[in-house]
Amino acid sequence: MADPKGFLNHGREVAQTRPVGERVQDWNEVYVPGSLLPIISKQASRCMDCGIPFCHNGCPLGNLIPEWNDYAYREDWSAASERLHATNNFPEFTGRLCPAPCEAACVLGINQPAVTIKNVEVSIIDKAWDANDVKPQAPERLSGKTVAVIGSGPAGLAAAQQLTRAGHTVAVYERADRIGGLLRYGIPEFKMEKRHINRRIEQMRAEGTKFRTGVEIGRDIDAAKLRRRYDAVVIAAGSTTARDLPVPGRELKGIYQAMEYLPLANKVQEGDYVTTPVSAEGKHVVVIGGGDTGADCVGTAHRQGAASVTQLEIMPKPGEERAPHQPWPTFPMLYKVTSAHEEGGERVYAVNTTHFEGDEDGNVQFLHLVEVEFIEGKLTPKPGTERKIPAQLVTLAMGFTGTDRENGLVDQFALELDERGNIARDGEFQTNVTGVFVAGDAGRGQSLIVWAIAEGRSAARGVDRFLTGASDLPAPIRPTDRALTV
Repeated sequence: MADPKGFLNHGREVAQTRPVGERVQDWNEVYVPGSLLPIISKQASRCMDCGIPFCHNGCPLGNLIPEWNDYAYREDWSAASERLHATNNFPEFTGRLCPAPCEAACVLGINQPAVTIKNVEVSIIDKAWDANDVKPQAPERLSGKTVAVIGSGPAGLAAAQQLTRAGHTVAVYERADRIGGLLRYGIPEFKMEKRHINRRIEQMRAEGTKFRTGVEIGRDIDAAKLRRRYDAVVIAAGSTTARDLPVPGRELKGIYQAMEYLPLANKVQEGDYVTTPVSAEGKHVVVIGGGDTGADCVGTAHRQGAASVTQLEIMPKPGEERAPHQPWPTFPMLYKVTSAHEEGGERVYAVNTTHFEGDEDGNVQFLHLVEVEFIEGKLTPKPGTERKIPAQLVTLAMGFTGTDRENGLVDQFALELDERGNIARDGEFQTNVTGVFVAGDAGRGQSLIVWAIAEGRSAARGVDRFLTGASDLPAPIRPTDRALTV
């Protein structure tokens, strides 16, 4: 193990963030560059090398956390990177974006603050890139089999990289103009700079993966024709149908889905626009939805110079410590202050939007809400709590309900859906159509990046077995596996 007394000698320290007044003036990542390396060896030493490391179960990828903690403690960064990549194709993504269910399952977390697993992970991979330890891994021989991957988010990229390294010829189809899916256009630059995606794409290109951008399967290419062109297909198109808010005034101008608002800000950073077509500058902004996507909208509005930012959540405010019905090692629902929340704004819990009010030109001006409470298991409005707040820009960040049905992909493949509206699959991640597999949110439903990568890796094994009759590729999860929660 690392240091047998590490968890006794050192408290938990996390990455430093830049001052709020500085970071809201730019779109760079919020953390102080280089602030982790001076403390990360001590933090890695807090890992106890448990007899039963529950962090493995908390992480869908089964990351070898005690092993690379030990290497990080000893500052053997090359060995740490090798152990990290053994289970995770893109640790620089998860190290920045994953909510770290592994830390919730850390044994030390029973009675102390958990090991900073996520910070150790990102330190290892950043050090590996700096040392040029991350190299293309081209296959020794080609199988002669071809695979199309639909979607270039984390699930699609993981599946594509695994299958390319197994010797198959893989082409990734992405309907957007750049590769990355939600990593590219859903995650703001201040949470993950897009250079991290770009260098992984270059690695994958060097390994042999082909990329086709600006091509939407179902519209630009008939899905049935694609199936005939390739020996296998992996659908990793995500869960992109946003949940809407059907209340009076929804048609007013200035009300957008989060994924209509966030990509425009990212396109400014890519150089596509000088200024965003939808800006929060000088406006009273209301974000409906208390999750990570809502926080992304909050941080984006701050950087665009919003006059005020209010985030609404229909559920009650979570507690700051584990509730009795959410015991270790489950992932608890806790009150979380993200970097975007540190930057300002108001968070309002247990409220429901009743309607919007606009001006004579059809622009939204006010949002009317009412407080709610649980009565006999149902959210019920509290009489006398109705009020309105200024709202000149509203973003809806209430989650997603399933994969896109309008582009024809599901119907053209004649795919069956499960009871939740996701694409159904068997134990090998194969759909009802022979040779067509599904990975990520398209099959699981809206989930975390770490689950998407795990699904991509597992689906790749199913594809490899389908094409060759056997596979040495790892399969960290089954389609039926769910998060370690209650």
